[in-house]
Amino acid sequence: MRKMNNSGRCLLVILVMIGALKMFNFCGADLTDGFTLVPLTESNFELKKPYDIPLDQCYSFVNGVHYLWVYADDKPHDPGSHTQPRTEIRIKGLDYSSGVWQFEGYGFAPNGTSGATVAQIHGAAQGATTLILRIYDGDMRYYSRDLVATDLYDKWFRLNIIHNVDMGMVTVFIDGVQNFQVKDEGPGDLYFKCGVYAAPTNISYYMESRWRDIKIYKH
Repeated sequence: MRKMNNSGRCLLVILVMIGALKMFNFCGADLTDGFTLVPLTESNFELKKPYDIPLDQCYSFVNGVHYLWVYADDKPHDPGSHTQPRTEIRIKGLDYSSGVWQFEGYGFAPNGTSGATVAQIHGAAQGATTLILRIYDGDMRYYSRDLVATDLYDKWFRLNIIHNVDMGMVTVFIDGVQNFQVKDEGPGDLYFKCGVYAAPTNISYYMESRWRDIKIYKH
């Protein structure tokens, strides 16, 4: 067996230290350290809702909390659309295609809401979305597949989504803990959304989520 020379050992030590520093950034420090807060105004919050009902029948904003709800038999957001019903906040004016971006918000899913997308990254090289986070029976899943978090009904949870476009990686944190990581779907016209958007199947009749303290960061 050939032995590792001194330069090889040094390189190995450096790589280990870099890995440790990255781990410290995610686990030992605030997730927003090293990021710059992007100021948001009311114009950055674009609401998508069933096209045939007034806004106050699917959305309210009370004491700093966005309440968003929809019914399974509601119309889509546009008369020409064949998508599922939704009431969502689309972060407008901050579309991105490169760099490292972060969504932070406190979410709440009331008991009974199921089959509802509560947060997403819209846009991809192929397909419509890079990330879909859905609530099913109180658990959060990546689309309808990988388990991201459990037991989220009737409690506020802090959601952080970090999208490193240049590295092609999306990382999801719940209450400051890394719960999920996945390769993204390639570059595109990307932006964050939150609220309720019914899944194609296995949905509750009534779906609701609540959001507060929504922030966007850029590295």
